[in-house]
Order: sequence, then C-alpha cells, then structure tokens
Amino acid sequence: MRICSKCKIKMEVKTSLDKKGISYEYFYCNKCKDSFLDMKQLHAVAEKYRTMKRLNAKLSKWGVSLGVRIPKELVERYKLKDKTEVTFIPEDGSIRIIV
Repeated sequence: MRICSKCKIKMEVKTSLDKKGISYEYFYCNKCKDSFLDMKQLHAVAEKYRTMKRLNAKLSKWGVSLGVRIPKELVERYKLKDKTEVTFIPEDGSIRIIV
C-alpha cells in the first residue's frame, strides 16, 4: 500500500502495457491522477525486458527467402498459430514484427 504524497490518500495498484506489450504494475491516485512505479515494480519490468531480450530465433533458408523460427515461449505468449500473418516494420538497426 502506498499513500499519495500530494493527497495523502491510499493509492491503487493498476496494471498497464507499454508500447512493446510488456505488462507492468504501478501506483495510481484516483484523486490527483498522479502515478509512479516503486523500485520493486521497476525491477520487475526490467527483468521482463531482460528475459524478452534473451529470446533468440534462428533463420533458415526457404527457397530464395529466409524464414524465422519463433521460440516456443513467444508462440505461446502471443498465441501464434500456423499461417498467422505478421507485418515486418524496418526500424533503425532492428525489425519490429507486428502480429
């Protein structure tokens, strides 16, 4: 339980998703609409990013193209199925895959 430093009332714990789809918890004041993450919540988010970054995929030659093997954990997390269509978005030094 956290108390809002402005309103001095109990803050509620909420869950949200960041731009990359990582869920996280934070404290929210219903009166002044202030929100923040404490160190425990911040460390939990950082661990999710570390885990996410550790997932590797292997490229395989498929005719004149390359195919990407998606790790089982991501298949399960995003409920991917055979023939699922995805979009590739080129970014600076990376590729974003949108399901």
